[in-house]
Amino acid sequence: MALLEGKNLTKSFGGVLAVDDVSFSIERGETVGLIGPNGAGKSTLFRLITGVHEPTEGHVFLNGDEITGMSPHEICHRGLVKTHQIVKPFEHMTLLENATVGAEFGGREVDHPQEKAYESLEFVDLDHLAHTKPDELSVGALKRLEIARVLATDPDMMLFDEVAGGLDTDETEAIVDLIGDIKESGKTIFLIDHVMRALMSVSERVFVLENGQLIARGTPEEIQNDQRVIEAYLGKSAGEDAGVAAGD
Repeated sequence: MALLEGKNLTKSFGGVLAVDDVSFSIERGETVGLIGPNGAGKSTLFRLITGVHEPTEGHVFLNGDEITGMSPHEICHRGLVKTHQIVKPFEHMTLLENATVGAEFGGREVDHPQEKAYESLEFVDLDHLAHTKPDELSVGALKRLEIARVLATDPDMMLFDEVAGGLDTDETEAIVDLIGDIKESGKTIFLIDHVMRALMSVSERVFVLENGQLIARGTPEEIQNDQRVIEAYLGKSAGEDAGVAAGD
């Protein structure tokens, strides 16, 4: 049984189809990337999965149970959480207090939420800054705090929305290593990122959206050589040129 499954997901905003009849499944323990040009519908799909938006049509299942139409906090309590593309920590709280919010209100029964929060900070290498306020952190450290906050909820599945966005090369490498560590811990990961090197290096499979439709899925190597994907990113004429250059 798939851990996460979407069936015929569709979302319309004033007659504009942001997500158009998308179906997919992700197995427990997988790391799956989601790519597509700007405006393809990636973030909207994540919002449908996490309950921020209710689909116009279609259904979402987590661990075999339907979660369509549930609120984000109800879905979090069932073990599915998402980081925010633009991080929004509680600025008046320390890093430890920020992570403790996740441990206390994430829906799992935790005997010692502060200990769980500290473990999450330790996992992302921020435990030495546990009593620091977020305004003292670099962008890279803020991204890791965002990950610590969702780790503290003890999720089964994590959705990462542009977790490497805005980072320099060293910070990106650190995030890629961290995602690898999370993957090895047994978590299931679904991520969006425009930093292709980062996404392709951690993903076992990749989904591609264009104009709200799922146009391709496969291994990173298959996706990087898929003519439809090349055309979606570079335009049809450029895609045809790439095909000729490759001898197709």
